[in-house]
Amino acid sequence: MPSKLLPSPAALVPAIGSPDNTERRQMILLAAAAGGLAAAGVAIPLVSSLAPSERARALGASVEVDIGDLPPGGLATVEWRGKPVWILRRTPDMLAALPRLDPSLADPASRKDQQPEYARNPSRSIRPELLVAVGICTHLGCSPSAIPAGTAHPSVGPDWQGGFFCPCHGSTFDLAGRVFKNKPAPVNLEVPPHHYVSDTRLRIGEDAA
Repeated sequence: MPSKLLPSPAALVPAIGSPDNTERRQMILLAAAAGGLAAAGVAIPLVSSLAPSERARALGASVEVDIGDLPPGGLATVEWRGKPVWILRRTPDMLAALPRLDPSLADPASRKDQQPEYARNPSRSIRPELLVAVGICTHLGCSPSAIPAGTAHPSVGPDWQGGFFCPCHGSTFDLAGRVFKNKPAPVNLEVPPHHYVSDTRLRIGEDAA
């Protein structure tokens, strides 16, 4: 069933905008990726939540979302099978930064099976500009947060190009969801099955026919 892209960060409150009080109480607030994220100096201008239907969540079915309003650098979150799934529209600068990080990563070529075969590429995606990844750390299941490039953070270095930091045990991931070396997380973030129904619609949970 289709999901709706909420228009602004103000939507990230316990009442996500549904008129159904029962559904509203049961929705999970997916704000793990809240805050700015940057690579090569480009900050994310929008953090939104995509809210699938109650029936789709209950059945563990695929979730279809409209990504037409997601701007370059924008990051949104959708719930699929009880998991937060990040959708990041990467800018050309974000993509250009990825190959430079390969020497620092545990599995830069995504050799371990954390993604469908069609996402086993440098950007770990079907469309290079769009990352679709489960926002759950592969160590103990905590939810990482977005950390902007150049942030003065004790757990990322001065050359940080933007990515995700897990506050539970300090694992860090780049903008393709690849884990850095010498971190507790053993593998890259999961890329779920997905395909594009159209230029502006994404279906998470199933491969293309």
